[in-house]
Amino acid sequence: MTGQPSTPRPTSTDPLVIFMPSGKRGHFAVGTPVLTAARQLGVDLDSVCGGRGICSKCQIQPSFGAFSKHGVTSREDALSPFNAVEQRYDDKRGLKAGRRLGCQATIQGDVVIDVPAESQVHKQVVRKAAAVRDIIMDPATRLYVIDVAEPDMHDPTGDLQRIEKALQDQWNIQHISCAPSLFPRLQTVLRKGKWQVTAALHKTAADATPELIDLFADLPETGLYGLAIDLGSTTIAAHLCSLEDGRVIASSGLMNPQIRFGEDLMSRVSYAMMNPAGAAEMTAAVREALSNLAAEIISDGQVDPALVTEATIVCNPVMHHLLLGIDPTELGQAPFALATSDALNLAASDLAFTGMNPRANIYILPCIAGHVGADAAAVALSEEPHKSNELSLIVDVGTNAEILLGDKTRVLACSSPTGPAFEGAQISSGQRAAPGAIERVHIDPDTKEPRFSVIGCDLWSDEDGFAEAIATTGVTGICGSGIIEAVAEMRLAGLVDAAGLIGSPAQTGTARAVPTGRTHEYLIFDGTEANGPRITVTQGDIRAIQLAKSALYAGARLLMDEIGVDHVDRVVLAGAFGAHISPKHAMILGMIPDAPLDKVTSAGNAAGTGARIALCSLSARAEVEALVHRITKVETAIEPRFQEHFVAANAIPHATAPYPHLPPLPQVSFNSGGRDNGGAGRRRRRAK
Repeated sequence: MTGQPSTPRPTSTDPLVIFMPSGKRGHFAVGTPVLTAARQLGVDLDSVCGGRGICSKCQIQPSFGAFSKHGVTSREDALSPFNAVEQRYDDKRGLKAGRRLGCQATIQGDVVIDVPAESQVHKQVVRKAAAVRDIIMDPATRLYVIDVAEPDMHDPTGDLQRIEKALQDQWNIQHISCAPSLFPRLQTVLRKGKWQVTAALHKTAADATPELIDLFADLPETGLYGLAIDLGSTTIAAHLCSLEDGRVIASSGLMNPQIRFGEDLMSRVSYAMMNPAGAAEMTAAVREALSNLAAEIISDGQVDPALVTEATIVCNPVMHHLLLGIDPTELGQAPFALATSDALNLAASDLAFTGMNPRANIYILPCIAGHVGADAAAVALSEEPHKSNELSLIVDVGTNAEILLGDKTRVLACSSPTGPAFEGAQISSGQRAAPGAIERVHIDPDTKEPRFSVIGCDLWSDEDGFAEAIATTGVTGICGSGIIEAVAEMRLAGLVDAAGLIGSPAQTGTARAVPTGRTHEYLIFDGTEANGPRITVTQGDIRAIQLAKSALYAGARLLMDEIGVDHVDRVVLAGAFGAHISPKHAMILGMIPDAPLDKVTSAGNAAGTGARIALCSLSARAEVEALVHRITKVETAIEPRFQEHFVAANAIPHATAPYPHLPPLPQVSFNSGGRDNGGAGRRRRRAK
């Protein structure tokens, strides 16, 4: 194939193509190249060779099976067979198993297609930076320099036994075990070090027998390192840390490749239920991603992989089971039973985890309950609500939100299925956080004109030099933080009423309120003259945000009911969302209960911080293992009040709950065709 052929105009009966992780979809005629479909949908799929199969930048990964969330079954013959161009490229440079070239593979049936990170022009920004924290160092793996007695004809003991004797005499360590895979190296290292060596000993607990996991001929000058990993359902973030002083040496992240099997957790559970090998597929995908991420971050930090001897992992229960190779089906139905909830100490090889020391220990924090996982436990370890005199509401927002409420007397926890809208998915112009994505929005309440900023540029759109500053990336879409601020600003500017309806041009006083059938959309940016995107907020977008924020609020309100309070002393926003959305916009939307704005703070990636604390401290591991038994789980899935709170929270900010700490919001009602004082946007019919 030498280029992109023209294709017939698609109809609703043509195959449905769904691209992940963007979630963009469309119908395309049989025979349409995948690259052509991607370009027509605005999917971020790279190509620089004009579709000739030379550059390999358009690699894609088709997924096969039943996808109930998308309502499609993607079959093995959904794409055309591997062709000669692909075979030639595979022979010369190699294609990963399952990969295809988007310019060569053509659409033959309904299909779900993953666009890997390396095939995207605008690389994902995983916004889970490491917070600065003081951590008392108490690492599980330590180094000990020892002088080992040389072998003697009159002393028949083995090298390992003489290592053990040296540790007894010189460090008062009475007993050790040895990782079996270390046996072949012992004698070589001892002789290379001329009988003075450095032993790396790992302990799973303060009183546990240490295990010899490695031996070095010299003392590693930099000490040992570990990885703290936040394994989220949408993104995976990792921090390479020194086990000497806790410093973060390097950080990196990537999209969770399981997104192609389903954006939310229940979609992945469904995929496992409907496809016999589905759970194994998802396990293999996430383990490969972790190994690749480990290799990347260790290389970036310029660290010897042999010195990376620890990793801690936090994740929600579904990710926990899929990482361990456990079918998550039981988590999709009451009573939501975990296979195990205790903390786990595993060898890297148990998880096929490569890129670090092969005898590295992997510590997975304990889960709280079937829908509240190790990530919530890590947030509790980081934010310490159980040590606070104030009643603290801690919200870790993502595709699945974990919520904690408590103080010194009691701590409650629940999870709430917010869905992927906060990540920019299921939004008409939405995209993941990447350079060029709109991340901040402000709308003038008088002129109704917007201004915005994009990732990768410090200037606002109405400032001099903005166009030049974004010349490389352009304006590509709107990410989660951008859509949240846009909807909140539309409510504040009187473009959206309390019910979530967008007004007409006549009702709002701006031509940016554009009719679309029976509803309206608000135009933020029109780049069509320069072949760019037209970025709008549609009525469907607002509905998606309403559903997500209602689930979040309902979960928080349910915990408040359990304690018997109407107000909390402070609110902590955690996760990537918490670091990038202002408290005011979160409250205008009604994502969180009312509180003084100065009492709403951001904790950044609290789950990742908890993983780092556990990485650096054995005593912290003991603390979190005890703490999870003190936290009371509230199950939103079976609590009838959750639905009541959810419905009331659909209004912006809320149908009944007062928000005295907010500025006055416009009293508009577009359902009745005008303006009134009925904050919920509805009027009663006059009795006849």
